[in-house]
This record gives sequence, C-alpha cells and structure tokens, in this order.
Amino acid sequence: RRNHHLFQPLLYQVATAGLAPNQIATPIRAIVRNQKNATVELGTVEAIDTAKREVVLGDRRVAYDYLIIATGARHAYFGHDAWEEFAPGLKTLEDATEQRKRILLAFERAELEPDAAERARLTTFVVIGGGPTGVETAGAIAELAKKALARDYRRIDPKSARIILIEAALRILTAFPDDLSEHARHALEKLGVEIRLGKAVTHVDETGITLGDEHIASRTVIWAAGVQSSPAARWLNIPADRVGRAIIAGNLRAPGNDNIFVIGDCAAVNDASGRQLPGVAPVAKQQGVYAARVINAAFEGN
Repeated sequence: RRNHHLFQPLLYQVATAGLAPNQIATPIRAIVRNQKNATVELGTVEAIDTAKREVVLGDRRVAYDYLIIATGARHAYFGHDAWEEFAPGLKTLEDATEQRKRILLAFERAELEPDAAERARLTTFVVIGGGPTGVETAGAIAELAKKALARDYRRIDPKSARIILIEAALRILTAFPDDLSEHARHALEKLGVEIRLGKAVTHVDETGITLGDEHIASRTVIWAAGVQSSPAARWLNIPADRVGRAIIAGNLRAPGNDNIFVIGDCAAVNDASGRQLPGVAPVAKQQGVYAARVINAAFEGN
C-alpha cells in the first residue's frame, strides 16, 4: 500500500527529532533496482485465494508459487477507539512526524504560556505501554527534554519536563527476561522517567489520562500499549490469537499451506520452550531469512 520500505523500530527517533524520515524509509523500487527478477506492485491486499494460488488486489490478481506474508500490525485501543484522537500511536511515518510536531510544539506553547498549571500540562508527556516502543519513546523524549533542548528556552526549563511511562503489567518489557526488564527500568529512571506499573489506563481525553482514580493532566499522550495484526489469519482462514496474529508453527508455514509463510508482526510463533517470540526487528529478520532459504532450496531441488 506504500511505495517505501520503513524500518519501524526507529520510528520513535523520528518522533523525537533524532532522525529525519528519509533515514528510516527507502523507496522499494530503489532497493530492488538491480534485482532483475523482482517486480514491485502498489496495491491493497483484499484476500488470498489459496486454491488458485493468487493474491487478490481489487480487480487484479497476482499468482504465486510460494507466498511470504509480512503485513505487520497497527496499534489497537482494546475497544476504546475514541482514544486515538488524543493518544495517537506510532506505526507509520505520518504517525512519527505528527508526534514530533506535537512534542516540539508543546515546548513552544509552554514558553509562551503565562499560567503555571497549563505550562505543567504542556510539559507533561505520557507514554502508555511498557513494551519496546513505549520504553524507547519515553527514553528518547527524556533525552530530548533534558539534553537536546535543555539550553534552548528562556522562560521554561525543559529539564523539568515530566515523562511518565505507564504499563498495566508489573514490569516493563514483559516479553524479555527479568534482568533485561530491570536494567531498562533503571536506565529510564536515571533519565528521569516516572514509571507507573500495575494499573491500566481507564480514560483518555484532551485533558490527559485517568489511571485508576488518579488523573494525570497532559497535552501530549502517546499510545504504545497494544497492536492489532493485519487480517493475515482471516485471509488464510486459520486460527489467530487475541490480537489477530496468525498462529504459526516454528517452521513459519501456514497450516494446510506449506507454500505460504507468515512472518513478523502478523505471526504468533513460539520458541522451543513454548514462549511467544517478541515483536522486534531481529526476530522478523531471522524469519525472513529462514523463509527465503527454504524457498531457494526448493527451487534448487527442482
């Protein structure tokens, strides 16, 4: 649906003015320019016809011998879609540039704001979700406020900005081992990030967020609490987990379709111990390499 490849793990750097958009996005046609057997087609997948081995894109159909589905995920609000207006997520370049505008303008408006309470609201940044995106975003906002912008204003002190990271679980980075989670918590706290654990957000609006019976006033709230997979499982008519990811075995093949691989954020895959693999770039890259090797070996065998 887009003509560029996006390295999503660094979107938070664009959102916090650490990187420019073109540093994490590259035109797909440029990437495969010298790969003569590669064709790029822009379109929105509507279905997959496994019987005819065709991908359906509106009136067009693209035939395949082997298919790799890596259609990713979008943020989800657990039935509270109205919150998106006040707490946008971070999955596209547009999301990142909008977040960057909101964050930087918050400081600019605080510089001009005579009311102390409103200045405090403007310089309070709330990140909802303690997964990789939330942790990285909270840390990057803290570095922006307390280092990059520290000497750039006359009426406000950016170093006094509050950055609050909220996670409903009892620790951040729950997909990672306990020691890594604890190390990340200490690193964030050293940067001045306030971490709230064990309570879920119950309301979000233009005034801020509600956490249990506590209201936190903020003009900039960022959602990093959940994802909703692309419809890959529905396209293939196979089981999905609670966020829509296709449930796939360790060989990454779709059940009943050995010539279809599902990888990345739209796949729910467990490791050898039965623990679900985290939705991070190294996992997706390894899955892509594995699927490509299997397909190459099949063609070489023929």
